Amino acid sequence: MAKPTTRYVCQACGASFPKWAGRCDACGEWNTLVEEAAPDAAPKGLGVARGRRLDFVGLAGSSEAPPRRMTRIEEFDRVCGGGLVPGSAILIGGDPGIGKSTLLLQAMARLSQEHRCAYVSGEEAVDQVRLRAVRLGCAAAPVQLASATSVRDIVASLDGTDGPEVVVIDSIQTMYVDNLDSAPGTVAQVRASAQELIRVAKRRGCVLLLVGHVTKEGTIAGPRVLEHMVDTVLYFEGERGHQFRILRAVKNRFGATDEIGVFEMTDGGLGEVANPSALFLAERRGDVSGAAVFAGMEGTRPVLVEVQALVAPSPLGTPRRAVVGWDSARLAMVLAVLEARCGVQIGANDVYLNVAGGLRITEPAADLAVAAALVSSLTGEPVPADAVVFGEVGLSGEVRAVGQSDARLKEAAKLGFSTAIFPARRNGKKPGRGDTGLKSVELQQLSELLPLFQAGSGPRPPRGRD
Repeated sequence: MAKPTTRYVCQACGASFPKWAGRCDACGEWNTLVEEAAPDAAPKGLGVARGRRLDFVGLAGSSEAPPRRMTRIEEFDRVCGGGLVPGSAILIGGDPGIGKSTLLLQAMARLSQEHRCAYVSGEEAVDQVRLRAVRLGCAAAPVQLASATSVRDIVASLDGTDGPEVVVIDSIQTMYVDNLDSAPGTVAQVRASAQELIRVAKRRGCVLLLVGHVTKEGTIAGPRVLEHMVDTVLYFEGERGHQFRILRAVKNRFGATDEIGVFEMTDGGLGEVANPSALFLAERRGDVSGAAVFAGMEGTRPVLVEVQALVAPSPLGTPRRAVVGWDSARLAMVLAVLEARCGVQIGANDVYLNVAGGLRITEPAADLAVAAALVSSLTGEPVPADAVVFGEVGLSGEVRAVGQSDARLKEAAKLGFSTAIFPARRNGKKPGRGDTGLKSVELQQLSELLPLFQAGSGPRPPRGRD
């Protein structure tokens, strides 16, 4: 009997090799090659048999919007695009203990009042899930529980006329297909398990919610193709030291991407935060230098958050740059523009930048707020307590316009701010109080920001090494 052929598959990128090596030549990761049984060779060519002709249709046509199943957790429904679409597959990832299972159990408890819901756990026993339900106060909800890891058994339980309408698989890395020799969690098992579960969800029209483990870099473990197979990819963000969690959509075929939902971790589970801006600014001190309020956009929602900067003399030959919640390369660019275009000497100082509250900002509109916080910390003059700042900074020192300015200004006015520092408008409208009632301070060049911090006794001399 011939010895079965094996191959070595990288668990980071999915590349396969005929023999083991310490480093994957495709992605460069170390110690990620795992031995797996080679699949049967695919048939070569299509042969003489002819396929059936496809019925092509035009782009124009009447299409009804897909129905939604509402969880009545508004923050979760917002991130999903307005509810759960039947037949869709949703992948939820996040750090261990951040609240993935808690949120999904709460959502299932509410959905079970109108729909048949099933919760399949491959990591916990049924009694453990029941204990969590008691703690969350939803033990009386008619949710069907099961502890299983065999995809064949799960598909057989779901594929029926009385099968559930919403299914949670916690987690996809624990599932296995019995006709593969590799262990659960490997590339082949994750891909095959997800493919079988998604196929039955599409055929039956049920909603499939997959929980995914994450790697140390914060990405979902397993092959990248897993994110392409599902309809929606959600990531849980936030520091475990903070009381709130942020659910962000990075892919959504039925709604906007980069939409966020904000939750607060309490003893009774995850609670919704209807006004995230008020939460992020709850402990703000307006008379402290080095802090600026940034008016950002997360999907379709305007969010106000405090950007904090600290510029301190460096005792080292190479000053330190520490960033939390923002792109470190973007900070280096803003520092270079301040020095080269505005004459602000910061290079000899340590620079610490923090986005208060644990929110991570990705849009370039935060450049101007970061620059204002840096100059404020360097001069010792606080940013006006009633001012919000937003705008993109170019390499030549110009302040560029950003999108959805009206929504940012309306959110600032709603929270009681009276001044907005932002890029000059293109329509030539003179600065003043606009429709929102905010006093406008419009900038064309980053150097125009510096006079705003020369009140009182004037700017202090730059802090640097002697």
